[in-house]
Amino acid sequence: MPKLVIVESPTKARTIRNYLPKDYRVEASMGHVRDLPQSASDIPAELKSEKWSNLGVDVENNFAPLYIVPKDKKKIVKTLKDALKEADELILATDEDREGESISWHLLQLLQPRVPTKRMVFHEITQEAIQSALKNCRDVDQRLVHAQETRRILDRLVGYTLSPLLWKKIAWGLSAGRVQSVAVRLLVQRERARRAFRQGSYWDLKAQLAVESGQFEAKLWTLAGQRLATGSDFDESTGQIIAGRQVCLLNQQEAEALRDRLQTEPWQVKSLEEKPTTRKPAPPFTTSTLQQESNRKLRLSARETMRVAQSLYERGFITYMRTDSVHLSQQAIAAARSCVEQMYGQNYLSPQPRQFTTKSKNAQEAHEAIRPAGNTFRLPQETGLSGAEFALYDLIWKRTIASQMAEARQTMLSVLLQVDNAEFRASGKRIDFPGFFRAYVEGSDDPDAALEDREILLPALKVGDRPTCQALEAIGHETQPPARYTEASLVKMLENEGIGRPSTYASIIGTIVDRGYAQLVSNTLTPTFTAFAVTALLEQHFPDLVDTSFSARMEQSLDDISNGEVDWLPYLSQFYRGDRGLEEQVKRRESEIDPAAARTVALEGLPAKVRIGRFGAYLEAEADGEAIKANLPKELTPADLDAQRVETLLRQKTEGPDQLGTHPETGEPIYLLTGAYGPYVQLGEATEEKPKPKRASLPKGMSLETISLEQAVGLLSLPRTLGEHPETGRRIQAGLGRFGPYIVCDLGGGEKDYRSLKADDDVLTIDLDRALELLAQPKKSRGRSKEPIREIGLHPEDQAPIQIFEGPYGLYLKHGKVNASLPEDEKPETISLETAIAALAAKAGQAKGKGGRRSTGTPKSGETKTRATKTTKKTTTRRATSR
Repeated sequence: MPKLVIVESPTKARTIRNYLPKDYRVEASMGHVRDLPQSASDIPAELKSEKWSNLGVDVENNFAPLYIVPKDKKKIVKTLKDALKEADELILATDEDREGESISWHLLQLLQPRVPTKRMVFHEITQEAIQSALKNCRDVDQRLVHAQETRRILDRLVGYTLSPLLWKKIAWGLSAGRVQSVAVRLLVQRERARRAFRQGSYWDLKAQLAVESGQFEAKLWTLAGQRLATGSDFDESTGQIIAGRQVCLLNQQEAEALRDRLQTEPWQVKSLEEKPTTRKPAPPFTTSTLQQESNRKLRLSARETMRVAQSLYERGFITYMRTDSVHLSQQAIAAARSCVEQMYGQNYLSPQPRQFTTKSKNAQEAHEAIRPAGNTFRLPQETGLSGAEFALYDLIWKRTIASQMAEARQTMLSVLLQVDNAEFRASGKRIDFPGFFRAYVEGSDDPDAALEDREILLPALKVGDRPTCQALEAIGHETQPPARYTEASLVKMLENEGIGRPSTYASIIGTIVDRGYAQLVSNTLTPTFTAFAVTALLEQHFPDLVDTSFSARMEQSLDDISNGEVDWLPYLSQFYRGDRGLEEQVKRRESEIDPAAARTVALEGLPAKVRIGRFGAYLEAEADGEAIKANLPKELTPADLDAQRVETLLRQKTEGPDQLGTHPETGEPIYLLTGAYGPYVQLGEATEEKPKPKRASLPKGMSLETISLEQAVGLLSLPRTLGEHPETGRRIQAGLGRFGPYIVCDLGGGEKDYRSLKADDDVLTIDLDRALELLAQPKKSRGRSKEPIREIGLHPEDQAPIQIFEGPYGLYLKHGKVNASLPEDEKPETISLETAIAALAAKAGQAKGKGGRRSTGTPKSGETKTRATKTTKKTTTRRATSR
């Protein structure tokens, strides 16, 4: 009889199957086979009357969780049970972390095996690792299971208790979460700082100097012995120099006068300083640092990074990608050092093998750092990978190799020059030995920061030299508000504060964006007005839950539970029950919270109130005893909303829109307006005869303040015909769509060939020749990947493949000509064929007009809520009583 091995995903199953004997059968559980109820329809009929049933946790009975087998997992469970009947041994080979341990425990509870059972663990999928794991199996670690279950219950209690309160007091569909709400507050606090920011200005001088050996730049450093002011000397709340700072602040007039005075003065080198320094390489990647660096260098989101890393791990290219450890095994160190010696030479090796120590709060070091798999590292160009997978593997390979390379040796150069009563300073950097710079340099969250391996050379100088001043320029500067968080900097902040687990950061950031708490614009996370309202309510009524130090202590308590140092039941009871427990706090606060106040976003200095409504944020003011309301554009951020913008939006409501002019052909007025989706121009007024007048959105780079009448007429004329294709005679047009300006050629039969315009092209002036040039170029997919992320299987009706692709709005399923969004809470790695078929069928039904409204249910989890579909099938349940 065969031995049954169960892993999480089909990809992992295919890879591990290659390294097991022929009498081993490998099946995939497709992730968790049991979970807490996702919706009201999942709750068994006999338990619906229980007051705790909506929570999915029996708070009256030692917080016992209610576990059910989701509908889309029933067939999988049956397959696993049938496979187990034919096996003489069960091997659980899920991931070696809390989540993987929990999946194995749930499989044991559900399958109830009567054959010997083992737990097999490994952190990379290579032949050596799998064979070693087979020889060193163990039992399921109940401590890890218990830690995951306690965390899951706690998240459920927070989310399912607070989310309904937000629905009642602010808006339907909002969610609260133990870590999510803290992360949102961090974004809001940064945006508040941007609103409170007051700009300061300062001037300095920059000189272009020359000696016989070359040219160099120098900047004004001191004037009459006093250091010149820089941006760091300003108080962000006042825009003035920080009290007590003894610095010289120049305005434009003073800087230009100083420039004119120094033009004819002689220059002399006053002092020279050379300071040798060394730079050590960064540690190998952890989950957190991989997400940060991938976001900085590859512009991948945390969620995309983890998806790609999961695929690389399951296909045997890298070690396990959920780890807090920077430790490398001796095997990995030897492989890395071998690569260094072969590619760069003995001189580039660190003298001794280098190990690193994890410094993050609450770090869990069950695994190695993330590195290339195996006892020899495949070169990136030898993997056959492409796209994001190649880029991420290349990043991991370089970081790992660099960790075993020699330190970089640099000399920092500083030259001080005297001219009259002013001192100028020139700085440089000489790389004496590049060391690990040859392989890898860590990125920076500061977009203006230079990479550490950039050499800045100065000509040969000595004290007393008299360089010639070739140019002297007065330069003005303005201080900048605090930068918004990127995904990388938010992940770094959460990790530094000890909030949440790095393995959950990707889903947390995804939830924040998906739920409308933040917009991801140019790689920065901008909080919305809804985020402001929710954060304000939680800060006022539940301050502990959004306090970073409280959240970090809670995280430590959860880790202590996993280590057996804290008893889980008293902790949960203290948190949820009792006079100061969450349950009692919500009951008491619910009657105190005024919905009108909760829906109002407090922003200073505005002549109107900002409120949260059913369709988003809007302005509300009073004029002549009547309430005036105006929608706020979706792209408008709280930090950018000022009194002038408010007055413009309100004036459009009361007096009508501003008129730019009249159309030269029709004589109709052309109006300037701002809607929920941004600024646009409108031809004529809306009337009963013409309820939808012609409108055109303003393209990127054009504003209501700068648009001309000619440009407005051009936009309203779109799409405009450029001519006919010389080969086909088909019409070619230029237009403006949801993805920006484009050209399109009619191919006949309802088919059209589109091309996006380049940055230098103008939709209003592009001609036929340029359009033909663009049409001749190969068409690029709008999705981030031309290849499917995964092929799930064949559709039973036509045997055509069902695949997962990534598009501009996220992941989607494709079968033939039918596309359907990936169902909420499904992962591309684990979604089943049955679930995919159902989603595609529902989409096809909607296209035929057969779609129906869905009923609403309870929140899905501690981080999110969902709507549930009704079902008449009986739900398989199992209420956990054992720990």
